[in-house]
Amino acid sequence: MALTVTEAAASKASELLRNAGKEHGAIRVYIKAGGCSGYQYGMAIDDRRLEGDAIFADKGILLVIDQKSLSLLDGSQVDYVENLMGGGFSIVNPNATSSCGCGHSFRTDHRQAPSEGAPSCH
Repeated sequence: MALTVTEAAASKASELLRNAGKEHGAIRVYIKAGGCSGYQYGMAIDDRRLEGDAIFADKGILLVIDQKSLSLLDGSQVDYVENLMGGGFSIVNPNATSSCGCGHSFRTDHRQAPSEGAPSCH
């Protein structure tokens, strides 16, 4: 199982970690219930390591993923894209069988979406 980052995502994550004074911190990538398609991506700067966390290093960035999110993120790539509407991180997820137009919500065919959280697009 692996999670990787693009050069653009590594550069932006390094900048965010540096600005937060957390040069040796990590980016936690997680999945939560919600969004228009059932699951939603989340990312946060996180110094903590919780029991069961998987840790991946790519292009100088540490990525931390909890066990529940790991199977849904296996093989994914974190990217950073800038366009006319601004910039932001996105996840290219080979496990997603459909996703919302917002790019923050997805569904898989092999797992039922959790029932918590109200569907909403960002």
